[in-house]
Amino acid sequence: MTCNNNKSGAPEKELTVEERLERAKKPGKDAMVMHPYYGGKIETVPKACIRTFDDFSIWYSPGVAEPCKAIAANPDLAYEHTCKWNTVAVVSDGTRVLGLGDIGPEAAMPVMEGKSMLFKYLGGVDCVPICLDTKDPEKIIETVRLLAPSFGGINLEDISNPKCFDILDELRRDCKIPVWHDDQQGTATVEVAGAMNAMKLVGKSFQDANVTICGAGAASLAIARLLLATGFKPEHLCMCDSKGILNQSRDDFESLHRLKKDIATKTNGAGKTGGLKEAMEGADIVIAASKPGPGTIPAEYVDLMADDPVIFATANPVPEIWPWEAKEHGCKVFATGRSDFPNQVNNSMGFPAIFRGVLDVRARTITDDMCIAAATELAKCAEEKGITEEYIVPNMAEEDVFPREAAAVAMAAQKAGVARLSCTYEEEYERAAAIISRSRKLTANMMDQGFIKQYVE
Repeated sequence: MTCNNNKSGAPEKELTVEERLERAKKPGKDAMVMHPYYGGKIETVPKACIRTFDDFSIWYSPGVAEPCKAIAANPDLAYEHTCKWNTVAVVSDGTRVLGLGDIGPEAAMPVMEGKSMLFKYLGGVDCVPICLDTKDPEKIIETVRLLAPSFGGINLEDISNPKCFDILDELRRDCKIPVWHDDQQGTATVEVAGAMNAMKLVGKSFQDANVTICGAGAASLAIARLLLATGFKPEHLCMCDSKGILNQSRDDFESLHRLKKDIATKTNGAGKTGGLKEAMEGADIVIAASKPGPGTIPAEYVDLMADDPVIFATANPVPEIWPWEAKEHGCKVFATGRSDFPNQVNNSMGFPAIFRGVLDVRARTITDDMCIAAATELAKCAEEKGITEEYIVPNMAEEDVFPREAAAVAMAAQKAGVARLSCTYEEEYERAAAIISRSRKLTANMMDQGFIKQYVE
């Protein structure tokens, strides 16, 4: 449905602003046709053989009692006898869905189904979407605790801040399986990878760059934390929320969430005050994960940035500023979270492969060092291919990136002492590549054989 129709290789004609806007709206229009056509994006199918109905005496009663007894004696055997080893739950309360806000659990389901689809196709990970009819943090925490025995990992998704931070921290302390919040850790991983390569393109030091972060929600705070974990100089970082630049002189400083306070205390060495305009002055790179645009970042603010500025405008579904607006004001490298523009610094390049590596070594948690390993590998994959102003991170079509990233994460998990199993980089690469390839081929075969119907306009 949404595709580049220019097959000849000839340069496309310059589009008008109206044509660009219409193209940007097309994925949403297509989605309204395709979603009801398929009636959902995922389904459950058997993976074990069913030669005759006699096989159900193995898969179900009476034979199933034997693995049940084995697991009762040793719960870790659930990883051997069940799908737990490769299954993740994506859990949301629907309070911060994309850039749409609090739209409720039912309305969140299309996103969680899409997430599950990406988990399977890109990482070979089976995923179950679970949307909860509660906004109560304690109820969410208790529900995930109760669900945890059925899964190898938990992906928290689209939960509003600041409660998302406390939910994540509590579950990471209590659960025996890895719990991760993709809006924090996943987004941060891919954006740090993109920032690494963007700074190389403009000839600036990544760790010395002046960075302005527009927004102070889950993604923004995680990006700041991961940047600092890489060795980035905190005095060079400036964060701006809806009320202005984070600093200790703000009237509402004492009422800020503990993570905002921490950033306000550590960063902004230049002592900037004011709003986004002042925050962007002299910035080498602006990373925005805030209110959907257009117009959240006025185009004239780009003129205030340093030479060869870099902008990541990652709000969904509409970026804070359109790429053509930023380019007209001198932006050198522009990225969004969308797949229909160049440079998609989207967490889809992170979570499928990260969980692949995490599940394969049965990691107990996902550390910042594991995220940095993933970001470094992503940046390296793109650099080896040849980074350009329109290619700073790999894209979903590059299948080899995902097993490489999984292997890097698996090595970092072992180094951190959080892995239950051990393997070499080469062993995990081969394992991950085989699992991911099977998943992609399965989808292709189902389409070829008509089990997944082809939509024709």
